[in-house]
Amino acid sequence: MSGGAAMAEPRPVLGRVDGEGRLVAADPPLLALHRRAGGKEGGALAVPQIAALARLSRRLGIPISRAAIAADGERDLDLWVRAEPEGRDVALSITGWTDRRAAAAAESVDSEREADFLRAAADWMWETDETLRLTSLSAGAAAAIGRGPAEMIGKQLTRLFRFRESADGALPILTALAEQSRFGGQVAELRSGSHARYELSGVPLIDGMGRFAGFRGSASSVRPQPASPPANDEAWSEPSASDAPAFGERLDKALRLPLDRIIADAETISAREGGPLSTDYQSYACDIAAAARHLLALVDDLVDLQAIERPDFRPEAEPLDLADVARRAAGLLAVRGADRQVRIDRPGIDETLAATGEFKRALQVLVNLISNAIRYSPEGGSVWIRAAEEGDRVGIVVADQGKGIAQADQERIFEKFERVDPHEPGGTGLGLYIARRLARAMGGDIAVDSAPGQGARFTFTLPRAG
Repeated sequence: MSGGAAMAEPRPVLGRVDGEGRLVAADPPLLALHRRAGGKEGGALAVPQIAALARLSRRLGIPISRAAIAADGERDLDLWVRAEPEGRDVALSITGWTDRRAAAAAESVDSEREADFLRAAADWMWETDETLRLTSLSAGAAAAIGRGPAEMIGKQLTRLFRFRESADGALPILTALAEQSRFGGQVAELRSGSHARYELSGVPLIDGMGRFAGFRGSASSVRPQPASPPANDEAWSEPSASDAPAFGERLDKALRLPLDRIIADAETISAREGGPLSTDYQSYACDIAAAARHLLALVDDLVDLQAIERPDFRPEAEPLDLADVARRAAGLLAVRGADRQVRIDRPGIDETLAATGEFKRALQVLVNLISNAIRYSPEGGSVWIRAAEEGDRVGIVVADQGKGIAQADQERIFEKFERVDPHEPGGTGLGLYIARRLARAMGGDIAVDSAPGQGARFTFTLPRAG
């Protein structure tokens, strides 16, 4: 190369964590960070964000590359951590090591990651590594693929989807993989479960050394279009009861695409795809993406609301194992719990609860209850999920160690747009309303038992299978 030598990439900082979570080898920068966090040489890795990724990589048995923010005294560090299992150990390779000027930006990234697990962009979200192996699937994928998303982790994206060529014969995802760029409009068909068609879009993940590390993407259901649209299709006219389904679809279509584009563009900016970017502007992009995802969650809830309030709404009545559904819901939220350092104690693998209800809707109810329990539990707390039986009903109890709910508020939280504390960041205020409506539509119910300072116990019941 003329005009001077090429600039060498900075060498990654390496480390190794054993099967007990102890930092058994580390380059000087990692060892120093570990010590400043209160760790001892040869002791448990004291940097929670790095330790959590090491545990996740060991549990899944696959390499994981993700951004992390580590506190270092009065400053925060932007890191890119790659964790790869090697026998019982996990090898660490860490790049980035960039100072953050605003500690508040950490909260925006944390909330963005949390939003990625439930009700994020489109119907559900997925992430892959640089070889298109799945590293995460959001909760909404379970009903579509007919199995727990955890079963797909580590498998190629092509094991989940069959990609369809566009009108010009192209496959947008493969073009994006070759160019390491964002993509959209990739039509794909599920290989199992519902065999439904989805439109995929994604943005590249870039590690701390500026290298391509995979995709974060969304899957939006492709719904069949009516042969001829209504003559008067006024999207914002007041819907009648018979028009409710169409109104929900119009609302979904009108808002989802522009919000999806906002998220994709904000993701592109925050990933620094176009080159170096001020930390402040990266933080703004994260805030924009998080706000857009919150609006998408509201759209999802409003569409659900339109569906469950129709006079003809009837969930399927099928035999199911409610204890198994609870274990699956807890599995979907395991990473989110680990991120918040909340332990999830789920029913044992040998426990069964024969119930009657619709699997997809029962899973939706339990994901809502468990995610709320994680949100309101203190760091280092626990969420207990227990099986219960009473007469002709069986149930799941979800208990947390949060601040509790006053007696006067225990019915109010099941109303539309109501929350325990409206000033706290969180959901849309529709989750519990929808969950109880679903439970009652399946012949069951949701009850709460709580007192201030004593946590909360939510009990979801369904009819016992005959």
